[in-house]
Amino acid sequence: MRIGELSRRTGASPRSLRYYEKQGLLTSERGPNGYREYTANAVATVETIRALLDIGLPTALVKDVLPCTVGERSEAACPQLLEQIAALRDDVRSRAARFERIDASLTSYLSENA
Repeated sequence: MRIGELSRRTGASPRSLRYYEKQGLLTSERGPNGYREYTANAVATVETIRALLDIGLPTALVKDVLPCTVGERSEAACPQLLEQIAALRDDVRSRAARFERIDASLTSYLSENA
């Protein structure tokens, strides 16, 4: 698929997709016409990239973690990342707990003042 279709299917802008390629997060082949051509699994890859970036991972860490998340596990690489992934998971859990407390507080305030 071409960059426009990948953009439509994932919600990522073409500019973002080119940035992901530049960072080594996403790959494409160039057709004879020079257009980027992506494989079908690029959709899952882009969705994973966006999710990891959304939770605050820097692209350098996304590049290391990505093979462990999209079914391309490398026994040499993934075990080295376990500590970083565990720390990330713990941070996500901490943020989620904080958001739950804020949600409860706001809900309580709204209930008392409605």
